[in-house]
Amino acid sequence: MPIVHEGLAKEFEYVTREDEREMILEQIVAGDALMQEMAYSLITGDHHAVDELTQRALGEGREANDVLDEGLISGMAVVGVKFRDNIIFVPEVLIAARAMKAGMAHIDPILSASGVEPIGTAVFGTVKGDLHDIGKNLCIMMMRGAGFVVHDLGVDTKPDEFMEAAEENGADLVMMSALLTTTMPNMGRTIIEFEDMGLRDEYKFMTGGAPVTQEFADDMGADGYADNAITCVEKAKELIAMVRAASA
Repeated sequence: MPIVHEGLAKEFEYVTREDEREMILEQIVAGDALMQEMAYSLITGDHHAVDELTQRALGEGREANDVLDEGLISGMAVVGVKFRDNIIFVPEVLIAARAMKAGMAHIDPILSASGVEPIGTAVFGTVKGDLHDIGKNLCIMMMRGAGFVVHDLGVDTKPDEFMEAAEENGADLVMMSALLTTTMPNMGRTIIEFEDMGLRDEYKFMTGGAPVTQEFADDMGADGYADNAITCVEKAKELIAMVRAASA
């Protein structure tokens, strides 16, 4: 099935990386015209339309998870790619985020009442000295939509704050973001502090942010790295699978 919504098809053209195209396209084409209209409305930031379309979809008896995946997450995935590639900027991301929240207001209560076990638990913060959070917030939104419990630690997060939050919330993942090259080393310092306290092996660590690379993540001793919200979710799922396999 192709993308039948003309506006959404044009938006999808911005997704040029083959791996991302496959992941996002699979979600988009799984949805019918209503879901594709919802995804397009989210990308363009029409929160009134997203609110209305979400209620209509649920009223027609569609599963909340399907509405989330095919309508909201597929749209936000395109937003994440456009933001990373400097096609859109912070204001457009915030408008799209408001639209997603409008839809989630109807979906969250259904998912909570269903008693479905979360995929895993993460604590997520921007590292010490860094006050940027748009990329982090986008990842958190996508992870929560994918079934993770994510505790947002905000910005300027010190190593001991990551540690306290991870212990208090029974986290599986410790996730760190940075936008400034001057604050990137604080990712490694955070991992070292966990090591000094004998807690390194209790968690999987992920890093990300515009200047962060796979090589840097490896040098810092991180378990995973993602350069956008889509791969953030996929990598987080891989790490959780490793955690579950190790404890089996």
